[in-house]
Amino acid sequence: MLQIENVVSDKGSKYAVSGGAVASRDDALAFIKTLKRKKKYAKATHNTWAMIQSDGTQIKNDDGESGAGAIILRMLERDGVFDHIIVVTRWYGGTHLGGDRFRHVQTCVRTYLDALK
Repeated sequence: MLQIENVVSDKGSKYAVSGGAVASRDDALAFIKTLKRKKKYAKATHNTWAMIQSDGTQIKNDDGESGAGAIILRMLERDGVFDHIIVVTRWYGGTHLGGDRFRHVQTCVRTYLDALK
C-alpha cells in the first residue's frame, strides 16, 4: 500500500491519496477495510475510490463526494492502470469547496500516479 498524506490543504480540508494492487471488488473492499484500520482514515469525511479490472470492469465508490469516483476512473483509464485501486481521502474542514474539490481529487490522483512511475 502506497500512502501519500498532506497532498492538498484548502480552507481547512485536507487530502491524502492511497492505493495498491487489487484484482476484484472483494480485494478493493479488503483494501478499504485495511486502510480504515488506521483511526485517522476511519474518521475521514470521505474515502472515495475507484479501480478498473483487467477485463475492463470499472468499479467506483464516491463515499458521499458525488462525482469524485468518476474522476478517479477517468484518470486510471487515461493512464492505462488496471487491477489497481486509488483512494482519495478528504477530511472536511468546515468550508464548502465547490468545484475546487474536483481539482483537488485530480491533484491527488496525479500525485499518486506520478509516484508509481
